[in-house]
Amino acid sequence: MTGQAQAGRPIKLLRNLNAKIASIPMILTALVIFVGGTFWTVFYSFTNSKLLPRLSFVGIDQYERLWAAPRWVTAIENLALYGVLSLIFSLVIGFVLAALMDQKIRFENTFRTIFLYPFALSFIVTGLVWQWVLNPDFGVQSVVRSLGWTSFTFNPLYTPEIVIYGILIAALWQGTGLVMCLMLAGLRGIDEDIWKAARVDGIPMWKTYLLIVIPMMRPVFITTIVIIASGIVKVYDLVVAQTSGGPGISSEVPAKYVYDYMFQAQNLGQGFAASTMMLVTVAIIIVPWAYLEFGGGRKRG
Repeated sequence: MTGQAQAGRPIKLLRNLNAKIASIPMILTALVIFVGGTFWTVFYSFTNSKLLPRLSFVGIDQYERLWAAPRWVTAIENLALYGVLSLIFSLVIGFVLAALMDQKIRFENTFRTIFLYPFALSFIVTGLVWQWVLNPDFGVQSVVRSLGWTSFTFNPLYTPEIVIYGILIAALWQGTGLVMCLMLAGLRGIDEDIWKAARVDGIPMWKTYLLIVIPMMRPVFITTIVIIASGIVKVYDLVVAQTSGGPGISSEVPAKYVYDYMFQAQNLGQGFAASTMMLVTVAIIIVPWAYLEFGGGRKRG
């Protein structure tokens, strides 16, 4: 009977054959374009390619030049500061808004649409809008001074020391709505009995959120962090639209550095080296996430 049962079962490789055949184009695309392009970029980062790729190997010279360039160091410092603040404020503001929306307030759909609407705009549009809002001649500073506070000064986009905060404001305005929606979906997945039990036991609401709800929303937080982090690494549009990397190089970011060297300075080798360093940054984000989502889950099981 066992032999007959095994003979009647389809071979494991042939299970869901239609789905596997349908996935072949995407698999080939990933292998050829993404994986192949990645190896191609890393390979030519060790060459002295200029306008066109060429097999003129220079070892790690491109990486030495990269980390010796003040512009690249500034870009990394800006990305680190922008990334940490963006991650913290996006999570905190998004969760607080979601918690407020979860109280079954009136016109919830209207407020949710208003908060999410900026995410529907392109980063270029957002950057141009906030460039106008933060412009000292006709933005916030001008409006406040017209109300009588003539000594008020607020021009972050024209002050090298704080220009990255002006870019951060625009990024938070656009991205916090998405974080709120993700958090709200997680909150709506919490069993209502948990809230009732917490109220019966007299647990304050803030403790319920901190000690019960947030730990239960771990998968939502991990997914949200990965989405935010991927946007941080590739930030480009906001910087170009608001400051074009200025004043000077004070708002330079890695993605803009790569673009400028590959398409304007016509130095492919340097651009490839910078791209490879960005790839390493993405790997640092993806590997822990994959471990937490898959490796950690198997261990717990």
